[in-house]
Amino acid sequence: MKQPLSPAASLFGERVRRARVELGLSQETVAELALMHVTNFGKIERGVANPSLLTILRIACVLDTDIAALTEGLSSDHLPDELAVLNATDFIRERDRYLRG
Repeated sequence: MKQPLSPAASLFGERVRRARVELGLSQETVAELALMHVTNFGKIERGVANPSLLTILRIACVLDTDIAALTEGLSSDHLPDELAVLNATDFIRERDRYLRG
């Protein structure tokens, strides 16, 4: 079985699954309502897919929840090391420090 793409993908998938189960819906039903293939939906729940923003929005709408509820608290700490980014605040601080030199 494939490993989750990242802690973010895993956490997002867990939240989607929890919301689906609380509604008593099958993966097939949610996938159909979200206009997607059940295989892709299953991958999202397992954290092995990287859904687009519109796919995330469709899933949230089907689950009658807000995108924020599915992504709350996700941050750069949840990115895999190879996708780590420097945030704008740290960049500006380092740039200014360098320019003051």
